[in-house]
Amino acid sequence: MRLQKSLLICAVAALVCAGQPASAAPWVRGFVVSTYEYAFRYGGRASFTRGHEIEPGVDCPHGSTVHFANEDETRKAMSLQKWRSQQEIDWIVQPPGLDQVRAPIQTRFHIWNRAVAYRGYKRGIETYVNPFAAQDPGQPQVVSRIGDGFNLDGKIGARDFVSPDGEKGIDNALYRAWGCDAPWRGNGNATLDLRANDKMQEGLYTMVIRVSGNQDPMNDDNAIVEIGYSPDKIVKDARGNVATDYSYRILQPAQYTRLKAKIRNGVVETEQVPDMHAPRIAWFYDQTGDAHFRDGRIRLAIAADGTAKGLLGGYRDWRDLYAENTFAQDGGQQGIREHEDHVALYYALRRNADGLYDPKTRQYFGISTAYRITAMPAYVVDPQKPMDIPVLVGEVDRKAAFEAIRAATIKAITTRVPQAVPPGTTEAAVPTLERVIGDLPTKDYFLKTLDRPHYPNEKAETPRPQRRASNDVPARTADAAP
Repeated sequence: MRLQKSLLICAVAALVCAGQPASAAPWVRGFVVSTYEYAFRYGGRASFTRGHEIEPGVDCPHGSTVHFANEDETRKAMSLQKWRSQQEIDWIVQPPGLDQVRAPIQTRFHIWNRAVAYRGYKRGIETYVNPFAAQDPGQPQVVSRIGDGFNLDGKIGARDFVSPDGEKGIDNALYRAWGCDAPWRGNGNATLDLRANDKMQEGLYTMVIRVSGNQDPMNDDNAIVEIGYSPDKIVKDARGNVATDYSYRILQPAQYTRLKAKIRNGVVETEQVPDMHAPRIAWFYDQTGDAHFRDGRIRLAIAADGTAKGLLGGYRDWRDLYAENTFAQDGGQQGIREHEDHVALYYALRRNADGLYDPKTRQYFGISTAYRITAMPAYVVDPQKPMDIPVLVGEVDRKAAFEAIRAATIKAITTRVPQAVPPGTTEAAVPTLERVIGDLPTKDYFLKTLDRPHYPNEKAETPRPQRRASNDVPARTADAAP
């Protein structure tokens, strides 16, 4: 919605400034972020024009992830647990009687989900809360020397990237670790990028940027950049694109940072600050929250039409990144549908960690990152009264479950002591499998054999026939997205 009073104030300010010398006039420019994603590059020739398809084999010559993409990949994952019998492996991969159920794809999906959620060195250890307890299935990693980002540590290391414009020492270890992960890999069409940007644009959360100064908007040695959360939903135009010149409030209690900056020919470069906060990438409400960058900074290029694009960068705690990606739904569901294995992603993060050294554990818990944004011109204003980030009441329980499993996972990874799955999650397809498996002839075998979390005072689930899902496509469990 338009904030008419704020627009009037901005209009009056513009008229006042118009009568003053441009070199000394206070100025403000605002932006609403329209796309927000990890700054991964995908190699490829500039002349490669096959639609949105990426040119293969440039930065990922070993291919993209294919975990759980088919029966062979699932069998490979199941065979790593020496405690599984051959019958158990065979039946998981090809559940007997599957051709007799109403929804075969959905039924198999949830059997696989439960099975892959318990792949530890012994039965009873949940995989995604305790990824260190499972064998590393291997993650293809980026081998390219070209990468977007910042030189965060002021050094030029042997494993650092070189930026597309030739700057050496670029720190973006997250790209090396996750850049070949299938759902994050694409040139505008990566599935998780598309999902996250779609949800952001549809109102899940809004991020805004405000740049101000007292000299020239294109050249200012003493500018200020503010980045933060807005409670106002993104406005779209008639074609479904993010509209320009609407007003958005910026909140300062959390997910907000104010940075000093210099502007040269329209390129905004902020100072590097010990702690930089901004909204985090999310595609469900439970994931939303603060993206905490250590040694963070921002670069923003402002175009003649008022749009902007650029990077945010810094060291993120890789345990947070792991939890944000894994538990948006549950680890098995996310992994099977997206053909990624979060155990492999965990080991890739750990291998490539390059910041936030903890002398007590002798581990690095930070990984250098860069996030890419595009932004549309907007009026970014302060709220008339101080306010906190709104809470979506209908998702409070789900948000609490996410925070609980995130905390348990961080404790497990840090201490290497296996932790139980907190209640309220859907890990290991609980209780969905019990609900969908009712018409499978071999259901008793799977319900008895496969591990699952158990909680105090939980109600017994009675298996019942599953209604046929539309096209038999597995759906998110209890997943009415906000």
